[in-house]
Amino acid sequence: MAYNRLEGHLPSSLSNFSTHLQRLHLDGNAISGFLPSGIEHLLNLIDLSLGTNDFTGTLPEWLGNLKQLQMLGLYENYFTGFIPSSLSNLSQLVYLGLHFNKFDGHIPSLGNLQMLEVLNISNNNLHCIIPTEIFSIMSIVQIDLSFNNLHGKFPTDIGNAKQLISLELSSNKLSGDIPNALGNCESLEYIMLGINSFSGSIPISLGNISNLKVLNLSHNNLTWSIPASLSNLQYLEQLDLSFNHLNGEVPVEGIFKNATAFQMDGNRGLCGGLPELHLPACPTVLLVTSKNKNSVILKLVIPLACMVSLALAISIYFIGRGKQKKKSISFPSLGRKFPKVSFNDLSNATDRFSTANLIGRGRFGSVYQAKLFQDNIVVAVKVFNLETSGSQESFIAECNALRNLRHRNLVPIFTLCGSIDAEGNDFKALVYELMPRGDLHKLLYSTGDDGDASNLNHITLAQRISIIVDLSNALEYLHHNNQGTIIHCDLKPSNILLDDNMIAHVGDFGLAKFRTDSSTSFGDSNSIFSLAIKGTIGYIAPECAEGDQVSTASDVYSFGVVLLELFIRRQPIDAMFKDGLSIAKFTEINFPDRILEIVDPQLQQELDLCLEAPVEVKEKGIHCMLSVLNIGIHCTKPIPSERISMREAAAKLHIIKDAYLRGN
Repeated sequence: MAYNRLEGHLPSSLSNFSTHLQRLHLDGNAISGFLPSGIEHLLNLIDLSLGTNDFTGTLPEWLGNLKQLQMLGLYENYFTGFIPSSLSNLSQLVYLGLHFNKFDGHIPSLGNLQMLEVLNISNNNLHCIIPTEIFSIMSIVQIDLSFNNLHGKFPTDIGNAKQLISLELSSNKLSGDIPNALGNCESLEYIMLGINSFSGSIPISLGNISNLKVLNLSHNNLTWSIPASLSNLQYLEQLDLSFNHLNGEVPVEGIFKNATAFQMDGNRGLCGGLPELHLPACPTVLLVTSKNKNSVILKLVIPLACMVSLALAISIYFIGRGKQKKKSISFPSLGRKFPKVSFNDLSNATDRFSTANLIGRGRFGSVYQAKLFQDNIVVAVKVFNLETSGSQESFIAECNALRNLRHRNLVPIFTLCGSIDAEGNDFKALVYELMPRGDLHKLLYSTGDDGDASNLNHITLAQRISIIVDLSNALEYLHHNNQGTIIHCDLKPSNILLDDNMIAHVGDFGLAKFRTDSSTSFGDSNSIFSLAIKGTIGYIAPECAEGDQVSTASDVYSFGVVLLELFIRRQPIDAMFKDGLSIAKFTEINFPDRILEIVDPQLQQELDLCLEAPVEVKEKGIHCMLSVLNIGIHCTKPIPSERISMREAAAKLHIIKDAYLRGN
């Protein structure tokens, strides 16, 4: 009776079922109320699956009387209170799924469950330490306790879990060192420890886990260098060390050969690595003997003194010269070194800004394709129309937003140009890496020359999930990076660009605002604020349309709209959205029962093809899509305080993506 849109309460007459009943599957419905006591009498049950319903109340202690149970799935409901200690009586239990409920308190003793293979109590409100006995269950292969309020240290008993394949403890309040004993779990393939307060160094012993595929240690307080032993992990596909306090040289072997496979943003002390990382070079350590010490010092100091003197003289010359000439250009420093380009360089590279090289237009200027530098790198040149009101502020805002920002999901900038054109007018441009696949709007709606809507680009469910995860990564970085909060203020599909690998990058920071603990900046704050409330119709948050101050919650709303649009393939300004019906409201009123009727027909067809595969495959795709759209609904709540943060949204989307791709 699973996935049949059943509603209402379960009757107590369930006890009239034969006592020989072994399996009761009611998951994927809309059943509400408490668990009926009649289930207590079905003593031969080996599989009780009530997940993805609307059950409420506390779990009864009598569950511990169903001693034949092997599968207990109560996930995605609204159960509250403590997890009953009587579950320790279920010695035959193989699977225990209590995730996505509202349990609080502690995790009961589960050491007696010596046949348990999967333990998932993630996304609850548990306040306790991790019980060490779960690592002594010799059959355990998957432990997921993420998204709770677990505290204390990581038990060193983890080394006993020799069969463990997946360990997820992210988004808790765990602290202390990551134990070296973790390296003894040689069967591990997935380690997710992000968003905690772990400190100390990354254990070198992790290099012993030869089957490891995914390692996430992001958003902790880890220090010291990246162990070279991680380079030896042949099967490692994803590595996230971002937002820690790591320093030293980034390795260049193993996974570190592929800049798209690892993330390490937010670690200011790192150096070296691949050129694509744009990290500073590591300092060279000179080994000097006492015999040659004086001569080496002289060889270093004398040329250095000459260079400083020359630089000082040149600076004085240009400062004096600048006082005599009218100031023709003004732009902020980007905080790092970039190659110099002139107006003539850009004019020649774009064939005098020919329409043949025009690849896009925006409210403040045009974007051209060009080849620059000695290597003839293909770039995108954004030329600002300085006669347009707000374009000067937009240029300054983009420069400030891009200062020192480095993230794989932001459009990389090569350089800027502040000069005068052939007629002596001010000229300002930004030079970005060209994104070959264009923007997300083009991917969603381009139909080819014939304009036939049936010729829309095919986008798989996996691709959509990856794009929205990339986007969430970028916004999480902008909102929560160590250098202050950046609010994009104009998030929409045309500002999301795709590279050859379909990796999404956020661009166009012309309306962006920067906020520290004490101020909000980016040029004149009033003018930028007036620009921000003009955002893009359909994507702008309701409070901004009414003139309220922009915030990270405004970006979250825009993100939610883009997410829903990506899966429904309707623009938020579609003719059907009128008379108070928005894309967010449209999704919410059809969620979850009629969601398959409103999503992109391409997704419907993809899921229908799964009919030839086991039913679990289709259910997994539907469950994944529902989970993603549910995040979109929570991001587009009308009241800002009711929206989830980008940190929470990104973390949940990563879990959904990992779960979906892991089995496909």
